[in-house]
Amino acid sequence: MAASPRLAMCASSCAAARAWACWTTRTCWRWPWRTTSSWKWYIALDGDSLTTEDLVGLGKGHYKIKLTPTAEKKVQKSREVIDSIVKEKTVVYGITTGFGKFARTVIPTSKLEELQFNLVRSHSSGVGKPLIPERCRMLLALRINVLAKGYSGISLETLKQVIKVFNASCLPYIPEKGTVGASGDLAPLSHLALGLIGEGKMWSPKSGWADAKYVLEAHGLKPVVLKPKEGLALINGTQMITSLGCEAVERASAIARQADIVAALTLEVLKGTTKAFDTDIHAVRPHRGQIEVAFRFRSLLDSDHHPSEIAESHRFCDRVQDAYTLRCCPQVHGVVNDTIAFVKNIITTELNSATDNPMVFASRGETVSGGNFHGEYPAKALDYLAIGVHELAAISERRIERLCNPSLSELPAFLVAEGGLNSGFMIAHCTAAALVSENKALCHPSSVDSLSTSAATEDHVSMGGWAARKALRVIEHVEQVLAIELLAACQGIEFLRPLKTTTPLEKVYDLVRSVVRPWIKDRFMAPDIEAAHRLLVEQKVWEVAAPYIEKYRIEHIPESRPVSPTAFSLEFLQRKSTKIPESEDL
Repeated sequence: MAASPRLAMCASSCAAARAWACWTTRTCWRWPWRTTSSWKWYIALDGDSLTTEDLVGLGKGHYKIKLTPTAEKKVQKSREVIDSIVKEKTVVYGITTGFGKFARTVIPTSKLEELQFNLVRSHSSGVGKPLIPERCRMLLALRINVLAKGYSGISLETLKQVIKVFNASCLPYIPEKGTVGASGDLAPLSHLALGLIGEGKMWSPKSGWADAKYVLEAHGLKPVVLKPKEGLALINGTQMITSLGCEAVERASAIARQADIVAALTLEVLKGTTKAFDTDIHAVRPHRGQIEVAFRFRSLLDSDHHPSEIAESHRFCDRVQDAYTLRCCPQVHGVVNDTIAFVKNIITTELNSATDNPMVFASRGETVSGGNFHGEYPAKALDYLAIGVHELAAISERRIERLCNPSLSELPAFLVAEGGLNSGFMIAHCTAAALVSENKALCHPSSVDSLSTSAATEDHVSMGGWAARKALRVIEHVEQVLAIELLAACQGIEFLRPLKTTTPLEKVYDLVRSVVRPWIKDRFMAPDIEAAHRLLVEQKVWEVAAPYIEKYRIEHIPESRPVSPTAFSLEFLQRKSTKIPESEDL
């Protein structure tokens, strides 16, 4: 088999046992280097094949970075074009001219390096809290990936310096606010570059927060000395929007999968029917997400395959159909899944796109000014993501109401014994309602706004930075609402004992009970909500249920359609109608 362009051989001064290849599901090679203390994995970046999963892993510190040989060659050829422009004193935007409104101001050759340092310093004007280390790593890694494409004109020497900074986990102080999303994410990326040149603040696990110069020195690194065009190469692009968007997409995918499991557990507690998940219903409206969600519900609730004593207790009841919040989960959860898939496609394209200006085309030996820095694509996508994922919380909050309301659930009010003395889930439901209401405001699209900047030179912007940040806030609220529903559903199970639910849902119940005990009487509830939230964020709920879902898929288990008063056949209705005398009024 030919080696993948992402084959990464590890180099280390530490003694190592050996290296071997690991074939992943995305058909790329990674090589680990084992030391006595830890595993060190490298991802070889080429600017073309980074995935959202990869970037999240880089943010968590799971991998270090190398460049592919092909990427190194492209970077070198791109730099040759810049060197030629400087040597020939050609007037080119951002290389031998000022920026924005000063695009027509030609800069003397003797001050071209000073120009780049001034750019980074003046544009480092963000405000707000600094990005957490994981998000800072993602931002830095993504900028490296984009520079590896070879269209920005950065020198290979400088790019390798930046990679060393990433691999040492030296992370600049980057305020979260200040980008309008065109011309790229200038303020946050300037703060990123500021740390690289040894100015401002930096953080590392070894040093904590300190002056950037001293953090670099503590790791045996030197500040980057910017050459012509390199300041602009480091700060011009949509990487703030896209890296935060990458986290949003991955967290949205995780909570969407687990929302199906939580809702299935609620349906069991409320003694709902599985008839609404019949394959024939969804085959005639074949949206991919809808079909998948219905399948997950069947795989979790099929009481013939996974015997459920709760389901058997009401198999022959007088209910015809459930409320929308239970019956329409495939349609509501399904479109969320399809929304996430759509947004993920845009974000993945953006991860591997050149978003600098001007672009350096080595094959043509020239630079071309354009607008790839404009963040409208990820901004619109992330606004859409927030709107889509919010619906998981909106429908979850209504299910929590059904669980807590004794007239709807046939369970004790607010899921607690001795109601009145105890309040149970009364205010936990209010918390869910508050989060859903807040999300409704956050779902207003930021990308519908635009303000002219830079003396009307940059007269239309995306506001993508806010789109990304509020998408993450919406998703966190969704996680918290579903955590409350998960706790409420498990508490509802307590009142149905000794009856048991299906095997996969019992596993989910056991998982929750491993961190949160049942409510016998009122107690401090916030820590329990946080514990359930952690289970969802860490995807523990998915991990315990997924094997049963996949087993059901692989084994092609026949769908069970039990005959009951809630599943009338046409033949039965016809027989019944023939018994009505012709003379009788209808």
